Amino acid sequence: MVNKSTTNGVSDPNLENKRTKVTLTNSGVENARGTYYSGAYTSVGYDNSFNLNRFKENFKINILSESANELVFEMIGIDAPIANALRRIMISEIPTMAIEKVYIINNTSILQDEVLAHRLGMIPIKVDPRKFNFKLPNKEYTAEDTLIFQLKVKCEKDSVTGKIINETALSKHLIWVPTQDQEEMFPNEEDRPRPMEDDIPIMKLRPGQVIDIQCYCEKNIGREHIKWSPVCTASYRLQPVISVDKSIKGDKANQLLEKCPKKVFDIEDSGQVVAARPLDCTMCRECIRDPEFEQNVKIERVRDHFIFSIESTGALKSREIFQEAIKIFIEKCNIVEESINKLVN
Repeated sequence: MVNKSTTNGVSDPNLENKRTKVTLTNSGVENARGTYYSGAYTSVGYDNSFNLNRFKENFKINILSESANELVFEMIGIDAPIANALRRIMISEIPTMAIEKVYIINNTSILQDEVLAHRLGMIPIKVDPRKFNFKLPNKEYTAEDTLIFQLKVKCEKDSVTGKIINETALSKHLIWVPTQDQEEMFPNEEDRPRPMEDDIPIMKLRPGQVIDIQCYCEKNIGREHIKWSPVCTASYRLQPVISVDKSIKGDKANQLLEKCPKKVFDIEDSGQVVAARPLDCTMCRECIRDPEFEQNVKIERVRDHFIFSIESTGALKSREIFQEAIKIFIEKCNIVEESINKLVN
């Protein structure tokens, strides 16, 4: 973790800035690589080793915005490898339910069977995967590891009005078929397995065309196939820090405001330019392309301050995805600890 250190009680601002910030200039990115070796700065009296108590004091999680399917939060006091590990876990290691086997009884549409099967697999299924087990290879389907959906659509033309009925097969036509005691698993109507959205188009049909399919949902993880990933996207970026020299006033201040496409800057009553909305900054660097402003505007990112954005497919709530990722990360840490203890002993 990025720990503040001093030499003889006096902080070295240049070295501290190198350790804690990433700087963006017209020519590129400076100081992009982090240094995590404990003895990297021993020669100048800096202790770069990990300190658990200091980590506990500095570590914070602040939620910036939240809805059922989207979560934006900041995580402060961690290194990039840990942030990236959490991101990768959210994408590829949290299990969900998705259509894996498709039994096509009848398909007279123009879409090939294999393309139709793939398209069905990509429809997110809204059901709590924690209620199901992973299906073992070469084992029969059971209520504990499989969900069955029926897709039966026939396109017809009304003989009176001429209106085409079922012109588009939609995800709402996927009907859950309970097996064994599955109805008892979902006593409430709102909890019953169903596609996340009702209006996802599956295919176009013409009068006389029929599709009759049985779909079998299994539990798995995104590392096996992206259809099991619980997120549309899981990403992070570093906290922007934008400093403006006090000499930028008057006409220059107005020019700087016009240069920023995201309107990050504001002018205070004193005439001083400030970065009022740093989180809106996309690091486009338009504000420093002009040599007149390059020396007066400094764009940096804080190395241990991450802004996470999680967008769920709907299979799990975004908050639940993050919570499950933390649990999996802890399990991985425990495995590493056990392995080290075995080697030592």
